[in-house]
Amino acid sequence: MNTQPIFHGAITAIVTPFKDGRIAYDDLGKLVERQIEAGIDALVPVGTTGECPTVSMAEHVEIVKFVVEKVRRRIPVIAGAGANSTAEALKLTREVDEAGADGMLHVTPYYNKPSQEGLLRHFGAVAEATKKPIVLYSIPGRAVIEVAVPTLVKLVERHPNIYTIKEAGGRVFRTSQMIDALGERITVLCGEDEHTVPYMSVGAKGVISVASNVAPELVAQMVHAAEKFDYATAQKLHIRLYPLFRDLFMEPSPAPCKYAMQKLGMISSDEVRMPLAELSAAGRATMDATLAKVFA
Repeated sequence: MNTQPIFHGAITAIVTPFKDGRIAYDDLGKLVERQIEAGIDALVPVGTTGECPTVSMAEHVEIVKFVVEKVRRRIPVIAGAGANSTAEALKLTREVDEAGADGMLHVTPYYNKPSQEGLLRHFGAVAEATKKPIVLYSIPGRAVIEVAVPTLVKLVERHPNIYTIKEAGGRVFRTSQMIDALGERITVLCGEDEHTVPYMSVGAKGVISVASNVAPELVAQMVHAAEKFDYATAQKLHIRLYPLFRDLFMEPSPAPCKYAMQKLGMISSDEVRMPLAELSAAGRATMDATLAKVFA
């Protein structure tokens, strides 16, 4: 029986606040406290929402250490550690493990498009680099490839610390396929806010969310209602939050998210690092209307 932590519920892929090109640790510390107070179940620092492609290796590890220290073991910290170089992924895994992360999130290698055999070797090497849980991240919209169900089965069977996957392929039946193949040996987490309630209705155990940066209480309430099979409440909250789910990706993420957070006073700047750009004037007008609707 698996005795490692089971990640579930409302999990925030937390943004990395910047100010004048540097990490705004004051803002980040306040965000961590706000997330915990709102009922969020775990945090994912330096995932894609945390702009992992544009922070340095040293900054990456420093952010994880900072979040771990601020959390003080009140909720799990799942550190982003993915890369399209296995050597880099191994280095990040070992360093965030040493920094105190409770688990690591590993995306399918992007751009170089490895085969399923390549994924087996890549994720297998990562799993062997730590005793802590590895959360696989399948997102074909960004990485082109996905973790095929037979590949997932082999990884789970070979590596005891692989038993969770963040699924962001936009197809509910994938959740059913994975649970059909692995049963209770796999924990599926939704990777796209707008699909959270549908995924949970067929067996997913929660979401790794972008929207919970902006509306942590509401996303937590929606997910916790679904966990209790209270789908009437979950549906109402989904309908209320849908405009936010939609508009957080009207321009490249996390620019819309950071603008919304600055607008709500959660962070002091909506700064993103190039090649990303801050939300356009048209996008700001759209987000202003969305926030007014969601938080009316």
